[in-house]
Amino acid sequence: MSNRKILVTGAAGFIGFFLSKRLVALGDEVVGLDNLNDYYDVNLKLGRLKQLAFEPSFKPVRIDLADRDAVARLFAEEKFDCVVNLAAQAGVRYSLINPHAYIDSNVNGFLNILEGCRHHAVKHLVFASSSSVYGANTLVPFSVHHNVDHPVSLYAATKKSNELMAHTYAHLYRIPCTGLRFFTVYGPWGRPDMAYFLFTRAILDGKPIEVFNHGRMQRDFTYIDDIIEGVVRVLDRVPGPDRDWSGKAPDAATSYAPYRLYNIGNNNPVELMRFIGVLEDCLGKKAEKIMLPMQAGDVPVTYADIDDLVRDTGFRPSTTIEEGLNKFIGWYNDYYKK
Repeated sequence: MSNRKILVTGAAGFIGFFLSKRLVALGDEVVGLDNLNDYYDVNLKLGRLKQLAFEPSFKPVRIDLADRDAVARLFAEEKFDCVVNLAAQAGVRYSLINPHAYIDSNVNGFLNILEGCRHHAVKHLVFASSSSVYGANTLVPFSVHHNVDHPVSLYAATKKSNELMAHTYAHLYRIPCTGLRFFTVYGPWGRPDMAYFLFTRAILDGKPIEVFNHGRMQRDFTYIDDIIEGVVRVLDRVPGPDRDWSGKAPDAATSYAPYRLYNIGNNNPVELMRFIGVLEDCLGKKAEKIMLPMQAGDVPVTYADIDDLVRDTGFRPSTTIEEGLNKFIGWYNDYYKK
C-alpha cells in the first residue's frame, strides 16, 4: 500500500523519525506531529527533523496532543487515511517524578487521537504500547495472549490504558486499531535517556556507569530497523473481527471488534552485563561500573513472544546486538564528533 496520507505523531522522536522516513520512501504523504518538548535534548529532535526537511511528502506540525482543539482542527483539515500514534511521555523512571505529564500526554492526548479517528473515518489506527505493560508477569516469553493487569509503573499503566481505550473505540465505532508492544528499542538517533546511550556517553567521558539489579537484568533489545519493518507491515494489515473470539474464554490479543495486539521484539533476551560487554568492545574501552539494586518500576526480564507477528506479517526481527551497537556507535561518534 502507498499514496496514503498518514499522521505520524511523535515524528521528531526516535521511532517516529525513522518511520516517517520509511513511509515517505514508500510513497506515502506524511504529516509529522510533535510538540518538541524538552524531556530530552531538543537539538536531537531538531536534528532528526532536519533529515526530513527536504522531503516534499513530509509536513511537520508542532502541536501538543493534549491540545484538544488543535488536534481536532488537524484531523478536520488533513483527512488522514491512517494514523500511527507514537507520541508519548516516555520513561519508566521519570513517571515516578512527574506523573501528571504521563496522564496529559499518554491518556488525554491519546483520547484526542481516538476522537479524531472517530469523527474522520480513519481506516487504521496503529498505536505504540510497550513491553512494560507485562509488569509483574513472570511467565516468559511474554505473550500478547497473557493477562496484563498488574503494571509496576505509571508509564506502564498509561500504555495499558491506551490498549483499553483503543478497544473501546474499535467496539463502539468500528475503528480498526492495532497496538504494538515495543521491546527496548535502540539504535542511531536514539533517546539519550536510554541506558545504552547513557553508558556510551559515560564510558567515553571516563565516568562510571550505574548498573541496576547488579547487572542481572535481561532485556529483549530490539534494533530500530526491525521495529520500523514491523510497524510498516502491521500498518498494511488492517485488523478485522476475530470470528473465533469468545467472551467465555476471552483472548486478550484479539476481539470480536476490529482490534489486534502484537509484540515487536527480538525474541532473544540479553543479560545486561553481556550488553555492556558488547558495548565496551564496540568502544574499545572498559566501563567503570557502580553496581546498584533494582530501581522502583523496573522488571528483571523482558522477552517477546513474536509468534503472532511472524504468522501474520511474515517478519521476524533478527538484528544482533553486535550489529546494532556497532551501527549506534558509528552514528554516535559521527554526531558528537568523538
